[in-house]
Amino acid sequence: MLGNDIVDLDLAKIQSNWRRKNYLNKIFTDEEQLLITSANHPDEMVWLLWSMKESAYKIHNRETGIRNFAPKSLSCTVYADTYGEVNISSYTYFTKSNVQTAFIHTIATPVYDKLKAIKVAIYELPDHPDDYKRTQPACVSHHGRYLALVY
Repeated sequence: MLGNDIVDLDLAKIQSNWRRKNYLNKIFTDEEQLLITSANHPDEMVWLLWSMKESAYKIHNRETGIRNFAPKSLSCTVYADTYGEVNISSYTYFTKSNVQTAFIHTIATPVYDKLKAIKVAIYELPDHPDDYKRTQPACVSHHGRYLALVY
């Protein structure tokens, strides 16, 4: 199983004010909040952690049938900027992220060795393919101008 999430950073700046009081407390663990507040680029860290949580949740939901997105129950660890893991109860999902100036994209899998084999296709408007479902992606994510498909 695969998961993925993409964040359009320009849209995220407009839609979310993560700096408002108590916002971080509702979504991120104490350790994650420390990562954010100590990061050289805190905005980037917020959306990196968010995309890790979302991509792992998509797998967890399909594996368990549990449809309860409680962000603080997903605990992220970031390794070497692009690799990480997300723990939910007794489940662990491994992630790899692509951090660009315009977007952050994260893929997730329950098997670490599968990260390198995952194929990714990212499209920016107006170049979204109308018939992308025909290609049978394992997971689809879209936000703002971006569409991300993983195989």
